[in-house]
Amino acid sequence: MKEMHSAAIASPAHADKDATSSGPTGEQLIAHARAMVPHLRECEREAIANRQLSAETIKAFADAGFFKVLQPRRYGGYEMSPAVYCEIAKTLAEGCMSSAWVYGVVAVHNWQLALFDPQAAEDVWGEDSNVLISSSYMPTGKVTKADGGYRFSGRWAFSSGSAHCDWVILGANVVAEDGDGTPEPFNFLLPRKDYEIVDTWHTMGLCATGSNDIVVDDAFVPAHRVLREKDMFRLDCPGMKANPGALYRIPFAQLFNRTVSTTSLGSLRRALDVFVQATREKRATYSGARLASDTRIQEAVADVKVIMHDLELRLANDLAELDRRAAANDWPLERRAELGHHTTSMVSRCVEAVDQLMLYSGGKAIYLGNQIQRAFLDIHCARAHVANNPFPYARNVGAMAFGFDNDCFDL
Repeated sequence: MKEMHSAAIASPAHADKDATSSGPTGEQLIAHARAMVPHLRECEREAIANRQLSAETIKAFADAGFFKVLQPRRYGGYEMSPAVYCEIAKTLAEGCMSSAWVYGVVAVHNWQLALFDPQAAEDVWGEDSNVLISSSYMPTGKVTKADGGYRFSGRWAFSSGSAHCDWVILGANVVAEDGDGTPEPFNFLLPRKDYEIVDTWHTMGLCATGSNDIVVDDAFVPAHRVLREKDMFRLDCPGMKANPGALYRIPFAQLFNRTVSTTSLGSLRRALDVFVQATREKRATYSGARLASDTRIQEAVADVKVIMHDLELRLANDLAELDRRAAANDWPLERRAELGHHTTSMVSRCVEAVDQLMLYSGGKAIYLGNQIQRAFLDIHCARAHVANNPFPYARNVGAMAFGFDNDCFDL
């Protein structure tokens, strides 16, 4: 692995004297992400071949303070707006979507940990506030009650960035004591000694995310490391008193689902730039005509530009609304459903856009290493994430408009 350029890894907190005492500003963090883009592009091919980000890339993100953006101040975090977090992820995706994906997924857990019982955060960060957490929320775990907690086993797929993390959040269905007897999803927090990472990540896209399987064989999980997903939906989590900032009064899905949608925008922007530059002087093999003069190609570029503009404007507006609603603790359910649909429909629009670029890229785009193809594959893989399936969310929004009850708790 090539060494990171010193300019790419210097932390803004080290570069700015004022930031040393108060922490970097959001603008500084975003500028630092922008400065990393060329190097992420340089390292992308090797990361894809390794099916894993390098330790150097993760260290660069950590040294820059990116993982601190949503982390509680009481553990050295910055407690910044989700807008900063999303802009960093979107910017990094212009360099390498896999790198941005891992950043976004891992960093959001530093926000979620603040929702657990405060002892859980102490377990993870009590000695080192730089410890990172991965996840796989699919509720496939097997759980039995035990004195003071639970016995926990199972196998989970898609744990992005897990090789670089020392803890993991995993899902399982449990019958709650105050529930209606129906199993419902809970999250379980486990240290590295309690699970195995199994190398299964051989995929067509998002290849460098290292989203491998997690296996747990009869581990004990104390009750303070267990979080009920319904409590996150109801904004009634055990960690909220210890972390009273407005940032931690955002419903879980309103933030997490943006984790797996925002990076597609950055990848699409890079693909459009590459497409325009590659097509500018390109000529048709048989006629010799400039492809840039083809009105269908011109219209495709215009369509992609308007899709990107619309999505970026919607994202900015929605993130500003999250800040306002969190400050006011005002979360009407119908609006939550609409915001949820906004998020989950984003990647489908990016798929529509990148498909046009792929269509007009010609035969050279089928060769491995072509950047349009890379964006095409990465964005299509992002669309496969359950949180990027817009149809259940759209149906729910439409049903609520007709007076039906909400039936989605991932809002």
